[in-house]
Amino acid sequence: MSHYTIIGGHGKIALRAARLLTDHGDSVTSIIRNPDHADDVKEVGADPTVLDIESAGVDALTEAFNGTDAVIFSAGAGGGNPDRTYAVDRDAAIRSMDAAQAAGVERFIIVSYDGAGPNHGVDPEDSFYPYAEAKAAADEHLRGTKLKWTILGPGMLTLDEPTDSIGVGEDKREDRKTSRGNVAAVIAACLHRPDTENRTIEFSDGPTPIGEALTRE
Repeated sequence: MSHYTIIGGHGKIALRAARLLTDHGDSVTSIIRNPDHADDVKEVGADPTVLDIESAGVDALTEAFNGTDAVIFSAGAGGGNPDRTYAVDRDAAIRSMDAAQAAGVERFIIVSYDGAGPNHGVDPEDSFYPYAEAKAAADEHLRGTKLKWTILGPGMLTLDEPTDSIGVGEDKREDRKTSRGNVAAVIAACLHRPDTENRTIEFSDGPTPIGEALTRE
């Protein structure tokens, strides 16, 4: 049995991932900001920890990560406020990576988006620009750590039922629609797949079973 810590534990992807992992027999700690969300976390078999990552320093995060085998960063500011976007999607993400290293955690998975990176091409006047910049910085920081990292780049997120199949490369959907349930399934698969370490995996819903799709570069 492994123990995993999910940051942003009340998110739609996080709750689905926690259920998959606990059903597999692993234990999960889900970090949440709002204590009112604790029951939802417990319902999927995870243990809630209330911690505001926007204000938590590296020391507090390190303490929260002690004893965990992997950290999954699935938090997000949700857009709308550029300052908060940078605070959560960039700064808190980077502190989490530094804390994971300090706590002796080896594995770190972050949910980014398809097309993230310094050459994202988003117009600075676009409301999406702060998110694109924040993700580019966080992903780049992760690649420079000693962690065994995986950066997941799903396309446009939906609440469609998961199919346990995805498209990578030329098999990605033209509209890039990606079920949150499929993202959760990819997270769970990556945690048990050393061949996904130190890789950026961009995908959408698609025709290929997840286990097979993850073998493709």
